[in-house]
Amino acid sequence: MTTLAILGGGQLGWMLGLSARALDVEVRFLDPSPEATAARVGPLTVASLDDLGPILAFAADADALTYEWEGVPAATVRALLDAGCTVRPGVDPLETSQDRLVEKTRLVALGIPVAPHAAVDDLPSLRRAVGEVGLPAILKTRRGGYDGKGQIVLRTEAEIDAAFAELAAAGPLVLEGFVAFDREVSVIAVRGADGEVRTWPLVTNEHRGGILRRSRVVGDDPRLEELAVEHVTRLVTDLDHVGVLTLELFVVGDRLVANEFAPRVHNSGHWTIEGAATSQFTNHVCAVLDLPLGPTERLGAVAMVNCIGRLPDPDAVATVEGATLHDYAKAPRRSRKVGHITVTAPDPATLDARLAALDAVLPGDDG
Repeated sequence: MTTLAILGGGQLGWMLGLSARALDVEVRFLDPSPEATAARVGPLTVASLDDLGPILAFAADADALTYEWEGVPAATVRALLDAGCTVRPGVDPLETSQDRLVEKTRLVALGIPVAPHAAVDDLPSLRRAVGEVGLPAILKTRRGGYDGKGQIVLRTEAEIDAAFAELAAAGPLVLEGFVAFDREVSVIAVRGADGEVRTWPLVTNEHRGGILRRSRVVGDDPRLEELAVEHVTRLVTDLDHVGVLTLELFVVGDRLVANEFAPRVHNSGHWTIEGAATSQFTNHVCAVLDLPLGPTERLGAVAMVNCIGRLPDPDAVATVEGATLHDYAKAPRRSRKVGHITVTAPDPATLDARLAALDAVLPGDDG
């Protein structure tokens, strides 16, 4: 039987594992936490993601390896490749996505617009960057940080010193100009080992407190969708990426400005489990194992709602037609993603009504 080994055992790994098992593929995981969600669907090796001894043993006899998180050390992937393992995606997408400045430089080189930005190595360079980029702006760590962590909005020059002091210990920084966007969107693509690229419909995302709250497939602007597909196709091809990749973008009038990309399955694509002909998870498994890709069209109107902090009452969710609750088996904690709900409907008006009914049974938001 074919075996897929996955570095990381969070909810993304769990959903990858469910899709792999549905394809009759054995799956196993390596994660630092013995409480990793993915242990519900396959054997778990508990080890650090940079501990090469256990990792090489974990990889032995696997047909392919993949990762569910871009925080996996690039050195780990390189060591696996050097040992003759098949790792998809490889090192280039991972390394590029791990450094915000490198990432933006790559996007610019591909002709994909990004926000004005400048490197920050010390306080004087931050002051110069503010002069170049202007205010308001966002000071970010170049590496690490997610769901709004590792970044501070600068609105006045009086805030410069405190912001730098707060983030300086994290290493080199980058200052990004504030983008006055109309909405946030993402486009998800999958690229096979043979170079075939397929994309899912453009999704509108709602964030609050730096955390994704809702995603909805709107389909209201074919020109923007075509432009997003052009951008993400160019990116996955240039990176020689095999698997799923997500490009997050800002809509500014009739333009798209790239924010960042993730070389993996993505929260804004969870709707594809119930709402698309083939989910992002199934197509990622197919791509990394060199199996044929499935169709990606959506099935009616669809949205996804994240459960932040704590789950709603499952019985209450079940009263909403078209709603499906996915429980990540995580302990409640403020600002933690503990599950998501997909809502499907035959048309946008019915979807609106079902989302309103869901809102009525959701617990208070913690963020």
